[in-house]
Amino acid sequence: MAATSSASVAAALASLPFPASASASSSRASASGHRAPRPFRAATIRCSSASPNLSQDAPSPAPPKPQIELEFVGPKPGADGSYPVDRAEAASGEKLLRDVMNENKIELYAAYGKVMNCGGGGSCGTCIVEILDGKELLNERTNTENRYLKKKPESWRLACQTIVGNKENSGKVVVQRLPQWKK
Repeated sequence: MAATSSASVAAALASLPFPASASASSSRASASGHRAPRPFRAATIRCSSASPNLSQDAPSPAPPKPQIELEFVGPKPGADGSYPVDRAEAASGEKLLRDVMNENKIELYAAYGKVMNCGGGGSCGTCIVEILDGKELLNERTNTENRYLKKKPESWRLACQTIVGNKENSGKVVVQRLPQWKK
């Protein structure tokens, strides 16, 4: 019975107005210049979980750059008695502390320094910060810092001279903004 039903289905399909092959339909045109409709063909979609751009010869992606977490403690306590803290991150060894603070809109200068700073040239001494924790993640004091901070504690730095990290280390640095305001 299955043979007769499949034969009748084949006969029914043959009687449809669609051409038997795509090449026959492209060569036949009606008197009005229109081509006969093409038969429907089901498309096969293949999916692969492998990325097409990765080959076995390609090098593996570079490991992520070490990051330095920074916490900037405000100079004066708030109404609740706690000091405000701003946070930022920087790739190790790529930026100055001053640039990180400016990019994250963290206040660096006191009133005088806002107007009269040297723009990061190391010639005014107005970008003073105190490193409370993580001093080992920063560069050594420069000659410029030694000149401007001669009588200041060793933990005080100029933000325009302080490089965050050394391209290999990662960790956390806690910075006191405007240490000269502390009581």
